[in-house]
Amino acid sequence: MKVETRIFGTVDIDESKIITLPKGIVGFPELTQFAIIHDEEKGPKNAIRWMQSMQEPNFAMPVIDPLVVVPDYNPMVDDELLKGIGEIKEDNILVLVTITVPKDIKKMSVNLQAPFVINADERKATQVIVDTEKYPVRYPIYDILEKMKEEA
Repeated sequence: MKVETRIFGTVDIDESKIITLPKGIVGFPELTQFAIIHDEEKGPKNAIRWMQSMQEPNFAMPVIDPLVVVPDYNPMVDDELLKGIGEIKEDNILVLVTITVPKDIKKMSVNLQAPFVINADERKATQVIVDTEKYPVRYPIYDILEKMKEEA
């Protein structure tokens, strides 16, 4: 299906790739369908992807696998919070966190307290709130991403 987006223009999204968040996302419970898009021009090494709303063309969030920036990221999530997205197994789970990019790009950060947990087999997801001081809402990542660019 063709989708008009603010960031990527018109893109072709395979309907089988659409992820449903039955409860929506924090602050936007009405947005329940997303596609994960990556910038093909930057190639597979580009860790940043976009969660593009299928319902609101102007709404897309940059996201990243938290293990890219915090290799030991492993928050405890109550199974109750994952109800409704099917059975989560090691080979079907995808976890993404949102990236905040302020005017001063050097203050770029990820929100480690509100990850998206995605069941890739069922294409269902939920956003959970991790109740711990261990993972901050604003974890700085600019230097980490710059170092990754240098090593690429």
